[in-house]
Amino acid sequence: MSEHSLRYTVCTLILFAGCGARVEPVNEVVAFAAEEISLDPAASGWADIPAYTANLRPQDLVEPRLMEGSTKQVQVQALTNGAEIAFRLQWDDSTKSDRPGPAQFLDGCGVQIPRQIELEPPDPQMGEQGSPVDIVFWRADWQASMDGRGDTINDLYPNASVDHYPFEAPSLEEGSTAQQEMARRYAPAAASGNLRSGQRTSPVEALVAEGPGTLSPNQDLAAAGGGQRTETGWAVVIRRPLPQGLGAGNRSQIAFAIWEGAHGEVGSRKMITGWTPLAIREEH
Repeated sequence: MSEHSLRYTVCTLILFAGCGARVEPVNEVVAFAAEEISLDPAASGWADIPAYTANLRPQDLVEPRLMEGSTKQVQVQALTNGAEIAFRLQWDDSTKSDRPGPAQFLDGCGVQIPRQIELEPPDPQMGEQGSPVDIVFWRADWQASMDGRGDTINDLYPNASVDHYPFEAPSLEEGSTAQQEMARRYAPAAASGNLRSGQRTSPVEALVAEGPGTLSPNQDLAAAGGGQRTETGWAVVIRRPLPQGLGAGNRSQIAFAIWEGAHGEVGSRKMITGWTPLAIREEH
């Protein structure tokens, strides 16, 4: 057995089970050291990283609740370069939901970490007042936008038929001030600075919360991500700065959420985990 294979085998035994008698897996997500962290879920750097299996349950405490379960588990791998930490999430979902529309919901996932390492972490239901949680949220339609799908009516709704828009009138010179002003009249979300409007520049969004109903943008958290369909569902990488205080000798907590669009999941209707310990390991 090679030295590489031996290290991998030892880590697998530590994280998942022992030999012979049944042993419960270690209840933590372990981020292993890496010089580079790829946002590509299929990158070779993720191939030999042990995965933690996080069991999911319906969010049934806050209205609107999810009363019937869908996605059962999410596989989580983690890497850190000392300044950033990244999580690769993979889960089963037989239906690709990445196109918005009437009564259509979207696939997504989220990673939540307390802003401060505390002896008693905040409520896993999106934190609590005075104890915020940082959240990074990925959505399948944003990924489609990043992968090249346009943002016009015909891009989003291929069967739509548009007769005419005033800002496309031949009398308006393309790119002129008059043409741009007319276009803004028909794009009120973009004109008002709505962060959800227009072509995406990232498939993820950084957020902060201090309890249910308090979610807001988190412009101080530099997050990035990338996702792709697999044979059985989705694989997504979410990268963010290393949480303050998290190191080889100091654990934090982490929680995950999955949205299955075909199951009508959106907002607080989602599958979630409770807190899971998050640790750093310098070698694997």
